[in-house]
Amino acid sequence: MSGVDVIGALLADDPAVTALVPPANIRAGRLPDNATLPSLLVRSVSLVERQPLKRQGIVRITERVAVMARANNYRQQREIIAAVRDACAGQTGNIGGTTNTVVLSAGTGPDLTGITTFEQTQDFRVSFDHHL
Repeated sequence: MSGVDVIGALLADDPAVTALVPPANIRAGRLPDNATLPSLLVRSVSLVERQPLKRQGIVRITERVAVMARANNYRQQREIIAAVRDACAGQTGNIGGTTNTVVLSAGTGPDLTGITTFEQTQDFRVSFDHHL
């Protein structure tokens, strides 16, 4: 399990997000070159794994996860980023196969424009327990 799994689960389960972005267009890793818009790409930016405690068999993992929104226009981009932030920031519990999970907002990236797309990234800090 990973922070990408956590964020992906939160996005796929949120009606406000899926009303703006079809679930088939929420992907991890890489979007295909011919991906339809709007779409969301969920990627791991960095991961910190603390050393396990021998008697507990648990490792606390903290991962920075970026969600890139690709949209048809600027307004749609802003709506999607707001929905992504609302769906994920402040969530706690057992999420996406992880336990003792905490998701915090970690900032929004700059507005980017491609040839035919409007893009922006929302970052999250995802912490959870990994059982050995």
